[in-house]
Amino acid sequence: MFTPFDDKDDKKSGVSSYRLMSEINVTPFVDVMLVLLVIFMVTAPILVHGIKVRLPSAAARALKAPEKTIVVAVTSNRAVYINKFRVALPVLTEKLAAIYKHRKDKQIFLKASSSLSYGYVIKVMAAIKDAGITKIGMVTANPKLTGRTGG
Repeated sequence: MFTPFDDKDDKKSGVSSYRLMSEINVTPFVDVMLVLLVIFMVTAPILVHGIKVRLPSAAARALKAPEKTIVVAVTSNRAVYINKFRVALPVLTEKLAAIYKHRKDKQIFLKASSSLSYGYVIKVMAAIKDAGITKIGMVTANPKLTGRTGG
């Protein structure tokens, strides 16, 4: 873009001079970044969910999770998953022991369906403890966020 500027010689001759404006227009860049931000904000919650489990509700504070969090999910039909990979309950301990062998942080999250019996959830927790994992976080649905009242 050219802009006029004043030059004493050009005023006398009546000829206007132009110089090149060397400023960067950042408006298109900002527009693209805002669109990408909205896209990531919408898709991020979709990518976080793994196995569909009907969680029990509890009003508790959320725990801070480390970067590479392992989640053991147990569905209502007693299927056990490590993140998104299905495993049998008898081999859960050895799989988790192999995953956590070189990890310093021995923390895991357990998502269990509210329709499961208490005894089965305890069996899964025992298998996790046998793998040497010292911290088990129980994942629940927040009734304030989900609109559920319990059960």
